[in-house]
Amino acid sequence: MRLVLLGAPGSGKGTQAARLKDALKVPHISTGDLLRAEVAAGSPLGLQAKEVMARGDLVSDEILLGMLEERFSRDDTRGGFILDGYPRNLAQAAALDALLQRLGQPFDAAVQLEVDNELLIERLAGRAEAEGRADDRPESVRKRLQVYDQQTAPVIEFYREHGQLTVVDGVGTLDEVFDRILAATAPAATPAG
Repeated sequence: MRLVLLGAPGSGKGTQAARLKDALKVPHISTGDLLRAEVAAGSPLGLQAKEVMARGDLVSDEILLGMLEERFSRDDTRGGFILDGYPRNLAQAAALDALLQRLGQPFDAAVQLEVDNELLIERLAGRAEAEGRADDRPESVRKRLQVYDQQTAPVIEFYREHGQLTVVDGVGTLDEVFDRILAATAPAATPAG
């Protein structure tokens, strides 16, 4: 099962990706985690990314795609993967599609976790209070959601046009949302046993 998880900040992507990883026995690939690991390892791409980040710039799509290509070449991705945090814009979606086609690993579905923006603001405000995260304060969240909506709407449409988009209600208990994702992506998402 090759799955791309889409959803606004606070929609539960990371939590659900971790659960899907265990159920489907495939790796959860977070581009943020991947980037930090490559920088820490001092790989050639990691060193390039570190230099870019030291200047305060965003890491280029080319560097991220190179890291993803290296990650997808590892044996543990042969049975599939769950990609979280990428693609974030239309150029990344097209580049990812081309990469996976070239590698002979086209993905099965893009799952969008749909949660009302006001509920996302409430969820993240609770996280801000519990964890002291400034980026989860309501005013910051509203800005992040606006940017997400502007950048990701074309990505969602890209996957819809390719017949690969599945929209899942992201409101409910962790188990309810998890079960909805499995049901929406079946039969390909049968847990390994």
